[in-house]
Amino acid sequence: MKFQFLAVSFVLLNIILSLFGLIEADLNSDRQALLEFFTNVPHAPRLNWSESTPMCTAWAGVTCNQNGTSVIGIHLPGAGFKGSILENSLGKLDALKFLSLHSNGLKGNLPSDILSIPSLQYVNLQQNNFSGPIPSSISPKLTALDISFNNFSGSIPPTFQNLSRLTWLYLQNNSLSGAIPDFNLPSLKYLNLSYNNLNGSIPNFINHFPYTSFLGNSLLCGSPLKNCSIASIPSSSSSLSPSPSPVYQPPSPASTPKNRSATTSKSYFGLAIILALAIGGCAFLSLLVLIIFVCCLKKKESQSSGILTGKAPCAGKAEISKSFGSGVLEAERNKLFFFVGCSYSFDLEDLLKASAEVLGKGSYGTTYKAALEDGTTVVVKRLREVLVGKKEFGQQMETVGRIGRHPNVMPLRAYYYSKDEKLLIYDYTPGGSLFSLLHGNRGMGRIPLDWDSRMKIALGAAKGIASIHTDHMDSKLTHGNIKSSNVLITQEHDGCITDVGLTPMMSIQSTMSRTNGYRAPEVTECRRITQKSDVYSFGVVLLELLTGKAPLGYPGYEDMVDLPRWVRSVVREEWTAEVFDEELLKGQYFEEEMVQMLQIALACVAKIADNRPTMDETVRNIEEIRLPELKNRNTSSESESNVHTP
Repeated sequence: MKFQFLAVSFVLLNIILSLFGLIEADLNSDRQALLEFFTNVPHAPRLNWSESTPMCTAWAGVTCNQNGTSVIGIHLPGAGFKGSILENSLGKLDALKFLSLHSNGLKGNLPSDILSIPSLQYVNLQQNNFSGPIPSSISPKLTALDISFNNFSGSIPPTFQNLSRLTWLYLQNNSLSGAIPDFNLPSLKYLNLSYNNLNGSIPNFINHFPYTSFLGNSLLCGSPLKNCSIASIPSSSSSLSPSPSPVYQPPSPASTPKNRSATTSKSYFGLAIILALAIGGCAFLSLLVLIIFVCCLKKKESQSSGILTGKAPCAGKAEISKSFGSGVLEAERNKLFFFVGCSYSFDLEDLLKASAEVLGKGSYGTTYKAALEDGTTVVVKRLREVLVGKKEFGQQMETVGRIGRHPNVMPLRAYYYSKDEKLLIYDYTPGGSLFSLLHGNRGMGRIPLDWDSRMKIALGAAKGIASIHTDHMDSKLTHGNIKSSNVLITQEHDGCITDVGLTPMMSIQSTMSRTNGYRAPEVTECRRITQKSDVYSFGVVLLELLTGKAPLGYPGYEDMVDLPRWVRSVVREEWTAEVFDEELLKGQYFEEEMVQMLQIALACVAKIADNRPTMDETVRNIEEIRLPELKNRNTSSESESNVHTP
């Protein structure tokens, strides 16, 4: 009996030792694979990988599983890698789930053994210099693939059709050619194939994505782009082969003199009718305008000109009626328009009796804190230089009300419109703005804004702007006036975007005069506001968060600089602590995260608009920085440590 017990113990001991040996072998294999990659690709000197240090706890950008038995994540964006990745290096990490090497200088072909790692779920290699074809062997577990802003060529591999879990696919700004495979990806929610050389028709399964997903492919046709001619539609037997470019047949000219003569006479006859109708229409419109003008003059003489006649600014606290004016029109016009779901019950008369305090004067008008007699506190924004009429104003306010349902967009609760006054009513947020947190009271007794708070505010603001850009009713919406004073701080210390939807209604001159430091080059030169110019402005806000310096346009601040230019000048020399806010260097120092965030900010403020990421991509990049860190800081929570969202 004793012998049997010893035998069983011996066998169990051998099994345990064998398992430990296998675990150690796996970890050593991963270590050697990473060192092979590390030593063969030039990189920034700040990386601290060394055979003498523990890989899972001391190597920057490396994440191991909970047991510390294998590498599951590599997060090294903007690490200064330059050169080609060797075959059989990173491809040996057979437990790898997350790979992020974006914003580096990697080049050459992407080794085929990397994307085929069976456990791989998330890949971000955007903004490198990879070339050659996309490897056709891809992990079936892949949920996110971003290889945009590279030089990949050839066709999109047909094996993409097998990626049933794929949710994010970004292939834009490459040199891909041929037809788009007939995708049937049930999980796909985000797609961008723009600015390649793709041709043929867009498959039905993906034609619900916005047109921006397919722009920059001159030979591509079909919904949501221009319609295809019959000759351009690929046959079902060759749906994966390159399709001929769309062919558009112009109308055939008349073949005989008789036909030409008939056509000419009909053209002259049609032209005469058109001219007669045009002249008659112009005369009728002129008469109508004259009648309306005379009626307006009489109406103006017979009644007061508006509800809020006073124009003097409010100094300190006073009744809001003294700031706006006390004239009151008839009851049917003395109304605020409240949005559905708003719980406020006051009217304009109550608002005029409220005590007011000036919170600030911005590009679009003056903002007041109004304390009503019933204890309610709201923010009132008094707009100036509004260029649209009542109907257009109301329509734009409806859009603003819809966008404000996102938790990171400040909701508009009510508005008032008259000829002389346009008022917007918002909730009051005692946390103030990001600008005041960063630049207010920089002397003794100041409570500095720590890194975690800055990251949370930045992520919240990014999500708010992304929700504006991806509004399901209008995919072309922009903000147009993003700056740190328009990022408010909620009770949860989250970033929330305000002043949404105002730019299209305002005078361009008033918009341009106070936001110099946040304006993209194309806005300065061409006054063209787009979603990519919003991305630029947000990039300046990120630089402001990182450096603690105020952008141009805020006189009276000593640290006011042209932030993008100044940061680029420092980065060209070397990554140094000189870039970062001194307050960040005094506390717990997260250099790796700060450098990664700096890379994101610099990508956002690229001088060429097409080289900037979208706000959706920026949100993902910021989340990518935070998730590994949250995993390390909350090891006691298994559920949090296993969450990795693209």
